[in-house]
Amino acid sequence: QLQLVESGGGLVQPGGSLRLSCAASGFALDYYVIGWFRQAPGKEREGVSYISSSDGSTYYPDSVKGRFTISRDNAKNTVYLQMNSLKPEDTAVYYCAGTLDLRSGTLLPKNAYEYNYWGQGTQVTVSS
Repeated sequence: QLQLVESGGGLVQPGGSLRLSCAASGFALDYYVIGWFRQAPGKEREGVSYISSSDGSTYYPDSVKGRFTISRDNAKNTVYLQMNSLKPEDTAVYYCAGTLDLRSGTLLPKNAYEYNYWGQGTQVTVSS
């Protein structure tokens, strides 16, 4: 059974850091683009970080660029999201998602509907 499991969420003060993990089971992450998405109450799900399967290329929207870093350890079948300088507006449930890397070009899929496999989510709350 293909499964993604997130961990590492919690409560952190503004300016603090958290590292989220996304562990895969039932399949090898090597061939998958992985994205981190988040959804706050009353808001649409938005992508915050993406990483390719092979060359490690990444993409970040302006809202998190310079603060979030996505990385992968294929040997551990795990993708990480390092979040620094956290702001209250970063509060949300964070999900990792995967899709087979079938790209013919270099653009990473950025829409939630392009991802087939999803974790259950982990809550991140930034508050003093």
